[in-house]
Amino acid sequence: MFKQLPSSDAKTIEVSLNGVKIQVTEGVTVAAIALIHGLSYTRTTPVSASKRAPFCMMGVCYECQMVIDGKSNQRACMTYVQQGMQVETQQGVGSKIGGIVYE
Repeated sequence: MFKQLPSSDAKTIEVSLNGVKIQVTEGVTVAAIALIHGLSYTRTTPVSASKRAPFCMMGVCYECQMVIDGKSNQRACMTYVQQGMQVETQQGVGSKIGGIVYE
């Protein structure tokens, strides 16, 4: 459903998506790689564990939150991929908010 158009001059970098190393195009957002690689959701809600995925793709709705390089509640649509980045689906509120650990 979500497909990246081919480009002959695109540079690729390696990132980890839910523990799997993948090659992605430099200059795209984390939300885009999640969609391109078939992730059906990027986070679950804290109360009902409902699955959520990128929606607005411009940082307004916060549905795309993921754990990026160990930091919870990062907007995937506003974060560009970087070499070696670790990206994980977020479960609930994530592991830290304001220095308080929620498990």
